[in-house]
Amino acid sequence: MRDRLALPCTALAVLLAVLAPLAAPGYVLAYDMVFVPHQPLRAELIWPAATLPRAVPLDALVSLSATVAPGWLVQRVVLAAIVLLAATGAGRLVPAGRLLTRMVAAVGYAWTPYLAERLLLGQWGLLLAYAALPWLIAAALRLRDGNRRALLGVLGFGALAAVTPTGGLIALVAVVVLAPVGRPAWSAGAVGGVALLNAPWAMAGLLTGADGRSDPAGVAAFAARGTDWTGPLGALAGTGGIWNAQATLPSRTSPLAAVGTLLLLALAGYGWHLLRRRRAELAIRLAVLAAGGFLLAVLAVLPGVAGGLEWLVAHVPGAGVLRDGQKFLIPYALLLCLCAALGAERLGRRPVLIGALLLPVVLLPDLAGGGFGRLRPVSYPADFAVVAARIDREPGAVVSLPFAAYRTYPWNDGRTVLDPLPRYVDADVLVDDRLIVGDRVVRGEDRRAEAVREALAAGRPLSGLGVRWVVVQRVVGGAGIPPTALSGFHLVHAGIDLQLYEYRSSQTSY
Repeated sequence: MRDRLALPCTALAVLLAVLAPLAAPGYVLAYDMVFVPHQPLRAELIWPAATLPRAVPLDALVSLSATVAPGWLVQRVVLAAIVLLAATGAGRLVPAGRLLTRMVAAVGYAWTPYLAERLLLGQWGLLLAYAALPWLIAAALRLRDGNRRALLGVLGFGALAAVTPTGGLIALVAVVVLAPVGRPAWSAGAVGGVALLNAPWAMAGLLTGADGRSDPAGVAAFAARGTDWTGPLGALAGTGGIWNAQATLPSRTSPLAAVGTLLLLALAGYGWHLLRRRRAELAIRLAVLAAGGFLLAVLAVLPGVAGGLEWLVAHVPGAGVLRDGQKFLIPYALLLCLCAALGAERLGRRPVLIGALLLPVVLLPDLAGGGFGRLRPVSYPADFAVVAARIDREPGAVVSLPFAAYRTYPWNDGRTVLDPLPRYVDADVLVDDRLIVGDRVVRGEDRRAEAVREALAAGRPLSGLGVRWVVVQRVVGGAGIPPTALSGFHLVHAGIDLQLYEYRSSQTSY
């Protein structure tokens, strides 16, 4: 009994250490992570008409969950599931390992720079794929061993990964690589089933009005970033290297981070032989997945290659998914953690295994406590509910000002977050879909947003664009709004955090 509980208890300990701030009430709002009390289900969330389906079917699933649970509870369930599934899945995937070895793999996979950076960036949908991959691979291996019922596990964890396009692609390639040999019907069921799970975002991408080609400037903007003397390659080798410096914990810039990465690589190299001896199929096929993912991650920083990638995303529809190549490190992170755990076991001493168990925490101590408080929940100001209720009574197109994709609110402790208004109100909310990374501006796809930008720049009234509502938000360091932009609009709610304006004589709408 104690042995059976050791792995779940290890996962629970990691969960409590990482997500302790979520015991407080409210919502964690960090970059792309936006949960609201009850997110409405709109056609735009299922089938975006003017943008690429980056959050399909993720947003629609969140809206459906709002029919049975409040947003704060949904957020806590999914974040807890990420940590618990990642830790237990990695631990269970260790072939014939000692219990302590499984615990080392569990802590290692649930305490990586990859998980920390994507969590701070708010990309919890991608982290569901991160958590699902060990379980998906385990199910695929059971299918190869002749267990037909494992097909349900492949499809179930494939569905969890496919809530985002990147996760769905990783799951699909993993199933293709691990598909059972000699059982064509089972292989077809696994590969075809996971391919169908990717259909929501794939079909939405084919039928959207947005240009499927992407701004090549995004290649440099999203390229892997070094945090110490080892540069981007060293950061990627340690599963880090995210493009956003604000999503990187301070410990990643210390000299200890590079030393720790070298130590992990040495342990993993020593453990590779043990993994291959115990389960050759897992070792070889996971290595293929890891090598492919690592290659995609380094494309934008390899000399002479970035130009080709820029051409690809600028001319091939859908190739923009390759811009942020660091996302594809998931299989590499899993292989690194499994091999490092087996390397510590191969050294044969219990103190070595205990040291390996604590090593991820020592190298990344500031992931604890939600990144030392960076994932602290807050409450929405009352203005949001008031404005949402007013717009719901008389629906119409909404412009959110200042016109930017991300907000820095004083009530959110100055942390940056994606504008919550499009998820809070049951209306079509126009926001700036460009992404600004340092001094680089990555072009958006929404022609309606472009029209709003042009009107604001030219000082023309927004009423000429068929807008019914304008919401002016109180943000930190927000740009000024041209007085002419609100010409013809009437103030209907003057709150501390939100002001709502209505254009009553509008005759056209989006």
